[in-house]
Order: sequence, then structure tokens, then C-alpha cells
Amino acid sequence: MPSAYEASSLTALLIQKCTTTISLKKARQLHGLMATSATLSAQSPYAHNNLLSMYGRCGSLSDSQLTFDKMPQRNIVSFNALIAAYSRTPSRANLPFKLLTHMEIEDLRPNGSTFTSLLQGSSSLEDQIIGSELHAQVVKSGFLNDVCVQTSVLGMYSNCGDQESAEKVFEDIMDKDVVAWNSIIFGNLKNERIRNALHVFGSMVRNGVIPTQYTYSMVLNACSKLGNHDCGQSIHARMIIFDTIADLPLQNALLDMYCSCDDVQTAFTIFCRIENPDLVSWNSMIAGYSKKGDGEMAIDMFVRLLRMSFAEPDEHTFAAVISATGGLAASDYGKPLHVQVMKAGFQSSVYIGSTLVSMYFKNDETDSAQKVFNLIPEKDVVLWTDVITAHSRMGDGEIAVTFFHEMRQEGYNIDSFVLSGVLSACADLATLKQGEMIHSLALRTGCDAEMSVCGSLVDMYAKNGNLQAAQSIFSQVEYPDLKCWNSMLGGYSHHGRAEEGLKLFDEILSLNIRPDHVTFVSLLAACSHCGLVEQGKLLWSQMKEMGIMPGPKHYSCMVSLLSRAGLLEAAEEIIIESPFREDYLELWRTLLSSCISNKNLRIGVHAAEQVLSLDAEDSATHTLLSNLYAAAGRWDAVAEIRRKIRGLMLEKDPGLSWIEVMNHIQVFSSGDQAHSHPRIDEAQYELYRLLRNIVRSETDEFDVMVFET
Repeated sequence: MPSAYEASSLTALLIQKCTTTISLKKARQLHGLMATSATLSAQSPYAHNNLLSMYGRCGSLSDSQLTFDKMPQRNIVSFNALIAAYSRTPSRANLPFKLLTHMEIEDLRPNGSTFTSLLQGSSSLEDQIIGSELHAQVVKSGFLNDVCVQTSVLGMYSNCGDQESAEKVFEDIMDKDVVAWNSIIFGNLKNERIRNALHVFGSMVRNGVIPTQYTYSMVLNACSKLGNHDCGQSIHARMIIFDTIADLPLQNALLDMYCSCDDVQTAFTIFCRIENPDLVSWNSMIAGYSKKGDGEMAIDMFVRLLRMSFAEPDEHTFAAVISATGGLAASDYGKPLHVQVMKAGFQSSVYIGSTLVSMYFKNDETDSAQKVFNLIPEKDVVLWTDVITAHSRMGDGEIAVTFFHEMRQEGYNIDSFVLSGVLSACADLATLKQGEMIHSLALRTGCDAEMSVCGSLVDMYAKNGNLQAAQSIFSQVEYPDLKCWNSMLGGYSHHGRAEEGLKLFDEILSLNIRPDHVTFVSLLAACSHCGLVEQGKLLWSQMKEMGIMPGPKHYSCMVSLLSRAGLLEAAEEIIIESPFREDYLELWRTLLSSCISNKNLRIGVHAAEQVLSLDAEDSATHTLLSNLYAAAGRWDAVAEIRRKIRGLMLEKDPGLSWIEVMNHIQVFSSGDQAHSHPRIDEAQYELYRLLRNIVRSETDEFDVMVFET
């Protein structure tokens, strides 16, 4: 039989083991050993309390509850241990409040630890009513000056979305420790008050409180969200100056900040200094290169990761590297990655699915994108939005609208992004009724105030001919962003209102908003429509001075402007200096078209030769060249070209028309027959019926006129 000293030493050793054990199997073995060695005294709950805490730490709430129920004697520590265990588990966070009633029955008063755990439970439940009641009990029980309790109250309000109450509690804390400061910074980040979080950090530093690694991780995350490179750099500099030891989470926060701010070079330098980078580190670098548009480096990092044996790529890895391949050939990169996704068992992942759909759409592989979309069983709003926006961007507005209605029928929540995408489709289709219905939906969901929706509404109404509605919506936006300004500019351009467009451009400049390439496309198009040659030339020079390189659409507007004004040689010079003269044949066709009205055979023939040297069977160019020769009276040349057209069997692409009937868009082309459109018979019958009515009406009017005379 062991001596009293030996028994005491064994008890101390076993209880010490309880404080460090995290394996449930070892915890139960330890419990059995303590039970057989008479360590569990009926008089003192000390050992039982340690068992309670141990089971809670191992995540076995059933064992914690069983130990609690079998305790011969319980004290406040026993209750606190079980309350803390339940409060740490969100799915069981409602149970600690029943224990509070049990405590009162056993005539035990809650202390600071009790309130801290209970507040954590209400925070997990995001139940502000219970949290506020606990706050009242904290005040009544005299724990108003307990920093730990007050910090828990602060955290509860933040987690429930009431940041104003959280800040009031924070102001009342007399001796704020680093945990309190961290809690208020975290609350601001959670409630999307990013800039305020950085202001609080500044106050924290000025008050002489030394930030922890966790503090730095949070504020670097704030800089990432804001894309504030200067602020992130200054925080990094402070870490270096004060010799802050960066653990792996903090190093990853630095990586994320620099990658989010497009400083991938500095991020890579930090990455190379990390002794044992984890998967988060690799994912940050791959995502950073992807965001920067450096697809090849992103793929290189991915290949290097595969060669490492420590971790398999996860959803974030695949999503980042697939996003990076959007601008590269799908057959070279996207499709092999898709195969890897399937091998890894992520083919049903909606997160990866969105990037695959986007990649295929960018490669104009609509069928492949559709197959990926159909294979994902649980779609989310982001995936639906990607598909709708992609179809709208590719000019498949009808399909985009159809997907939008399917999305609504399946009960998905509508947000500003999807509304913006489908409104763009309505703008391109010129379907006013559909656009008005979606506008009504935006009003009902409260998304009409979102800037992206406002810009799309302005664009939709302007392209549908209702410029007044577009102006009305634009005038209600307090601080329009550049997209919104561009939408209104595009509206004025579309309606040939160049003067209003130029005034709007002056407003943009007066507000120190930097125009982009879209701004100048609208302005140059407006000048082209209205024949404002000198103004167009000034804008062309101004665009270049701002460092905006002209794209195909800019050159097209300038060629059109100069050609319409009869300045054919100047238009020809613009095309020759353009880097798109061989890829964008529409420039030469525009010039050729103007040569017909100006009867300029020399420049017109040269323009036609440029197109036909690259595409000998271009039907539009052959037709325009024939018209040019006809305008110049060269009938022999006209006959020759028409023989060539017949020999090549060239046909012009048929023109398309569409109408909106019962919220469905019906598309018709010239020459449609019954076999080529399912409702052609109905349409023809309705046309004949209307024609008979018109003939009958005209006959009636004639009879009236005859009899009246």
C-alpha cells in the first residue's frame, strides 16, 4: 500500500496530466486510472473539476456532462468548467444558460469566469437579447470593472452586429489591456468597418499598448481588404523596428497584404524567408500571381507545390490557379487542371466550379462551361452570377435573361451583382419591359441603391431609348463612381447628345475622377455621331496624355469621325499607325464605306485590298467595293466583282430581329421558314391577319370619302 506522500504525489501527477491532455482516448484512460487509484475524493471536487475541463478540451461534451452529473460535490468551478465547455461549441451554446438556473438552485453565485463563458455562448448564438440580459446581470453583480468580463461583453455586441454598443462598452473600460484593444479591432473588421479598425489600431499604439502578433495579423488583413499598400508597409516597418517575432499566421498575413496590393515581388521575398511555408502560404502566392495577371508564374508555383509532399492542394489552391489560366489557352492549362480537379474529387465543388466556368467562358468554350455548371449539384449565387454575366458579356443576352429567371425560380437570393449582369443583357437586347421588371425587383430587394445596379440601370434605359429615365436615376446617385459616369456618358453618346456628354466629361475632371478607356470610347463615339472633328482630335490627344493607350474601339471611332467628315487621308493614316490594322478589319471597312459617298476610288480600293489580302472571301468588303465602283461609274469593274461574288458563293449574314412576347424573347432572321423557327407559322398568320385589317380599314376610308363627296 503506498504511503500518504506517494499517494499525494500520484494525485498531483495525474491531475497535472489532466491539464495537458487533448486526446480523448488518453483522457478516458487517465480517468480510469484516477478512479482506481482513489484520486477522486468524495470530499473535494478539485480532481473532478480537472476531469471536467479535460473532457471539454478534448471536445467530448457528453463525458463532461456525465462527470458533472456523477460528482458527489460541486462548486462554482465545476459549473464554470461545464459552462465554458458548452460555450465553446456553437451548436450547444444554448445549454449553459440552463446551468445558470441550476447554479441558483444550489445557492451558488456566478463570478467573472461564469459571465465570460455565458457571454461567449450568447456571442456564438448571435443572440443580442440574451447578451443584453447578461450585460445587465454583470452590472448588477458588480463586475463592471472586470476587464475580462467587459471584453466579453464588448465581443458579444460586436458579434451580434451592434458595433456602437461595443464601442460604448470599450470606452467605459478603465484599464484597457491588449485583449480589449484586439477585441474592438476584430469587431470593426467583422462588421466591415475596415478603416475604423485601422484608426483604433493607431489609438492603441498612441496609448502605449504593445500590439501582439494577432493584432498585427488583423490590421494587415484590414490593409489587404482596402488595398492600402502604404499603410501595410508602415505596419510591416513597425514590426521590424520593434523586433516583433513573426509566427507563421503573421507571415501569411504579410503575404496576403502584399499580394492583395499587387506587390507580388515583396510577397515572394517574404515567402522565400518562411522556414516551413504551409498550404495557406502557397495559396497566397498563387492567388497573388493570379490577381496580378501573371498566369505562368501562378502555374509555376502550383507545379512547385505539387512536388512538395507535405500537403495536397485544396479548393483554394485549385480556384486560384484556374483563375490564373483564364487568359491562357484552355487546352494547354485549363483542361489539364480540370482533370486534376476531378482526380482530387473536387468536381462538385461550387467554389472551384465558378473558376472553371469563368475559365471556359474566357476561352469561348460555352459548351464546356455549361457542362461544368450542370455537374455542380449545389449551386450558389456566385456561380449563377458568373454564368449570367458571362453570357451577357458574350452577347448572349437572351440566354442570360433565361438563366436569371431559372435562378429566381429555384429560390436563390438576388444580389446587386446578378442584377447588374442581367440589366446589361437587357440593355444589349433593347428589351425595355424586361429591364423595367428587373428594375422593379431591384427596388423591392433594396439593391437599387447599389452603385453597380445604378450604373446598369442608367445604361439599360439609355440603350432602350428612355434617356429621361436614365438621367433621372443618375441624378439620384449622390456620389457616382466612374462606371456610373460612363453609363450616362454612353447614354448621351447613344442618343447623339455630344454637347451634354462633353459637359459631363468636364464634371468628371472637376471631381478629380480619372477617366478610363470606356470614358473616351463614349466621348469619341459622340463626336463621330455629331461630326465634331476638332473636339474629337482634342480628346484623342488628351487620352494619350493621360497614358491611356487607344484600343480597337477608339481607333474605330476616330476612323469613323474623320471618314464621315471627308478627311479620308487622315483616316487612312490613323489606320496605318494603328497596331490593330491587321486584326481589326472593321477599320478598313469603315474607311471603304466612306469612300463610296466621297467617290474616292484610290483610297477605297487600297482599303478593300487590305481586307481581302487577309480574308479573300469577306462578303461585306466585296459588296462595298462593288458599290464603290458603281459610284465611280466603273460598271465593268462592278460586273467583274459581282461575277466573283457568284463564283465564291458569298452570302451576307442574315439580319436578325427579335420581339418580346409574354416575357420571352423570340428571334427571327430574314428567310426564316417553318422548319427553322418553331413559331414562324403563328407569326405569318398574325401578319396576314393584320394586313387584311389594314386593307379593310383603307377600303372603309375610301368608301367614306366617296360617299361624302
